Amino acid sequence: MHRGKSVLVACAATAALLGPVGIAAADGSVSATTPAAAPSAKGAKGAGDGSRGLCKRAKKIDKRLDRALKRLKGPATVRGSVARLAKRVERAEKADHTEVQTFLNHKLTFRRSLVPTLEQRQKDLSKVQKWCAARGEGSGSGKEAAK
Repeated sequence: MHRGKSVLVACAATAALLGPVGIAAADGSVSATTPAAAPSAKGAKGAGDGSRGLCKRAKKIDKRLDRALKRLKGPATVRGSVARLAKRVERAEKADHTEVQTFLNHKLTFRRSLVPTLEQRQKDLSKVQKWCAARGEGSGSGKEAAK
């Protein structure tokens, strides 16, 4: 019985403290002291979509995409290339290792699908870099150049 009374008292105290806020919220009015009414410094500088960070990292991302595409399109002597994996599939087929061949074949299919995906990302990234340059953001411009 004692527990029920304390819960009831706690609820009543909370309702008493939050009563005016609930009325204001139901009314639709916002007081000047609420955080929503104050302009945020972050909102003035960016949209919250991470564009500033992306502009800073664009060159590094481009280098990483170049490296990955160079590796994938490389000859059979390059680790991670499509040609090298295709050669492994052929060897597994000749050795009659069907389970290994199936596994490597699925891996090869995925690796081949990576090439157009990464090429598309590279095209998209070049558009992002142009957008960043037009806005004066990114590495080598704006605040970073002043340092």
